[in-house]
Amino acid sequence: MASPRTLACAALASVVIAGGTAGACYVQARAHSGAGVVSSAAASSTGEAAVEQVETVVEPVVDRDALLARAMAEVSVADGAEVSVAVLDLGTGERAGYGDGSFDTASIVKVDILAALLLQAQDAGRGLTVAEEAYATAMIVSSDNASASALWRAIGRAEGLDAANERFGLTATEGGDGTLWGLTRTTAADQLTLLGQVFGDDSKLSAASRTYLRELMGRIDAGQDWGVSAVADGSSWALKNGWLPRTATGLWDVNSIGRVTADGHDCLLAVLSDGNATKERGVALVEAVAGAAVRAVGASGS
Repeated sequence: MASPRTLACAALASVVIAGGTAGACYVQARAHSGAGVVSSAAASSTGEAAVEQVETVVEPVVDRDALLARAMAEVSVADGAEVSVAVLDLGTGERAGYGDGSFDTASIVKVDILAALLLQAQDAGRGLTVAEEAYATAMIVSSDNASASALWRAIGRAEGLDAANERFGLTATEGGDGTLWGLTRTTAADQLTLLGQVFGDDSKLSAASRTYLRELMGRIDAGQDWGVSAVADGSSWALKNGWLPRTATGLWDVNSIGRVTADGHDCLLAVLSDGNATKERGVALVEAVAGAAVRAVGASGS
């Protein structure tokens, strides 16, 4: 049975090193450039020494939310406008978020509608019909509203969307009333979760369903390829944008979600905004926030 002295060493250093029949143990801790280093050694009182040096480097923890908040302080947000963002670096697992408000989806809900349709088709053991595929292509690639309305009805409107989202892990998204799919309410964090279902491997969607959605999101019509794609390396993006002028105020909801490769980092990114004076100002805000987000997860933190 190990002696109390040996057990104490194991608890402190996570390494047990014994020499001879009477061991001596010590643990030193010292810091080097923000990293913790632990050394452990044991020596025999008989003169026969067994010495082992073990160093464990503890990397400093980087507060990505704090980095993003600092980056957001440099982004100009007009009076009355609000914005929220969530980002995940698929390579490192680093993520960050800013703002936790709820926003109208406008047309970004079209990704959610198609994901719900694909999930329902999987449950039924069938593929999409020719008509459904035509609607899906027009809805995602061209952002066709009539096609979105057709598929909104096909999935069972808000009830169908909410049921699918519960399985996808979205906890703060609520389908719009009646035919008003564009007034679905959501958060940036929920949209990041949805993107994980489309672009990740741990998904309720099959590999074929994910590939289908990704391919459509990579074919957005010219003129609609703004938003998160502004920070991408060349054409390394797949996205869906949403924009909606509010009748009561004349102000704009402008949103963008998708996957981008920026400075070698493969990221999922969701930016939501409302209260923009014009669509153009909303687009500029979304693109500035997207840049701040990818810098926050890619920064060294030093």
